[in-house]
Amino acid sequence: MSIFDGALGLSVTAASGIEAVTKKELIDLGYAPGGAEFGRISFEGTFRDAARCNLFLRTADRVYINICKFRAESFDELFDGVKTVKWREIIPADGKVVVNAKSRGSKLFALSAIQRVVKKAIAASYPAGLSETAETYSVDAVIVNDEVTLALDASGNALHKRGYRTFVGEAPLKETLAAAMILLSGWKPEFPFADPFCGSGTLPVEAALIATDTAPGLNRGFASEAFRFAPDVYEGVREEARDLIKSDVKPRISGFDINKDAVRLALAHAEKAGVRDKIHLQTADMRVFSSRFAHGHIVTNPPYGERLMRGRELDVLYRDFSKVYFSLDDWRLALITSYYAFERAFGAKAKKRRKLYNAELEATLYFY
Repeated sequence: MSIFDGALGLSVTAASGIEAVTKKELIDLGYAPGGAEFGRISFEGTFRDAARCNLFLRTADRVYINICKFRAESFDELFDGVKTVKWREIIPADGKVVVNAKSRGSKLFALSAIQRVVKKAIAASYPAGLSETAETYSVDAVIVNDEVTLALDASGNALHKRGYRTFVGEAPLKETLAAAMILLSGWKPEFPFADPFCGSGTLPVEAALIATDTAPGLNRGFASEAFRFAPDVYEGVREEARDLIKSDVKPRISGFDINKDAVRLALAHAEKAGVRDKIHLQTADMRVFSSRFAHGHIVTNPPYGERLMRGRELDVLYRDFSKVYFSLDDWRLALITSYYAFERAFGAKAKKRRKLYNAELEATLYFY
């Protein structure tokens, strides 16, 4: 029996600004998460629960298996704390160990040195050291206020890599952020959904995955599937995910972009995601957008300062989009941009705003 066979401490990470969305997702999956600390939300579960989070979470960055916590104010204390873990029950002697480090408000802050000490302590647990010829085990060492948390990455590639977006257009939106925007907008699948700046289709595809209850991680692999001492649970979780798909729903999801190459990419991504029949995609200027429906939601990621347009061009674009939006009947709008003068150009104050990060760029999600 390994540590993976019993109760585990689990955690997931989420980008700044969307931790509350991820926490709600965890609650909806049946877990009892605590507060977010350093972007990490902890809760109790099993290895199967880690697999479920990998498949089902739409807004999380990664899923971790928590190993231990201890205080360390020196590298000797760090080494000793790491050495107390029964690593041979977690990682085989031929496993490849990669250590990632983060530090905030702590006496130990040199990340490369932290990585070296942690890996040295792990290797010291094996009589002949680590041969590192087999599968990879990625260990996170996070030090906050001199308290060390060691966690094993159960995801591998970040969870925004769903597997459907093999090509990207200009300034792509992360899939996890797109899903968070949709969930924050309050959109429900019974209402029309439109993205008049759809680019390579991330927002419409994520909306279709939500509408059909398709698990975002269903068609990709995860690092923890290769953990040698862990139980074989992934096929059962994938079967659970497949049983939940609502293939017969007919959502009214549309995406438009003035760039025909971007729309071609969007079509390919929708096809690969298995939702091509759930989305209408078309080459069109947003200025001609209209709808016969009285109620609906626009969720969109238009060009802004760091991508494609600047200054006066943006003022004109947002002013024209404002005319389109306010010509609709009773539609809601969620729009992300980093342009500081957006509300002035749009001609109306948002009902609420939320700070988010699109990659490393700080942006604001405006709601109307």
